[in-house]
Amino acid sequence: MINDLTGRTVLVTGASSGLGRHFALAAAAAGAKVALAARRKDRLVDLKAEIEQAGGQAAAIEMDVANEASVIAGFDAAQEELGTITSVLANAGMNYPSSALGIPMEEFDKVVDVNVRGVFITAREAAKRMIADGSAEKGHGRIVLVGSVGSHSVMDKLVAYNTTKAGVLMMGKALAKEWALKGINVNTICPGWIKTELNTEWLESPAGQKLIDTFPRKRVMEPADLLPITLYLLSDASRAITGGGFELDDGSSL
Repeated sequence: MINDLTGRTVLVTGASSGLGRHFALAAAAAGAKVALAARRKDRLVDLKAEIEQAGGQAAAIEMDVANEASVIAGFDAAQEELGTITSVLANAGMNYPSSALGIPMEEFDKVVDVNVRGVFITAREAAKRMIADGSAEKGHGRIVLVGSVGSHSVMDKLVAYNTTKAGVLMMGKALAKEWALKGINVNTICPGWIKTELNTEWLESPAGQKLIDTFPRKRVMEPADLLPITLYLLSDASRAITGGGFELDDGSSL
């Protein structure tokens, strides 16, 4: 199986809800031990129990990705409980809908801190530990960053989000080149509009339907649509794929 994660330990940031929760469950089902990372550790307890009840292994890890000390402590805790982290999914992110003229700078800075700074700190800390574990010889390092269709297509009144997600896409390419000889693959997935518990109500509103009607397939995606390629990029099978930016948007940006 190309998406088999048996023997791997995967750390997922932003695992307490939304796409992060789906990614974590899928990684566990594919055979990985999973470090569930989020700011609110209490929200991870039920997810950890769900994974363990299904026969998997998981650890609930408190981590604020915008804080380097918190990220380092989180990786320490994850490795102490589960062993060396071999795959990382930098999924944590946030948004602040606003026009460019209307967004308060403190809110803009928060989006940058989580979506750019947080992704970078997470990826760099992962790489340090993968290299220390011999990734240059083993070729086992896998880091997947979560961008967005907004990495390359303008989304109205989401200037902070667009800006940061474009940065994530280029960050992935730069890190992939820098760490190529370190045995670490870095790739970025760029999801389109996906129905989650946070946006279902809006997507079903007249405004949401108006947006959906502009898509070639007149629909939005489900979280499960992201899983096959994401698991592949976290697995041994993706040994020759690095520096990629994968548009997973059901053609909505065409």
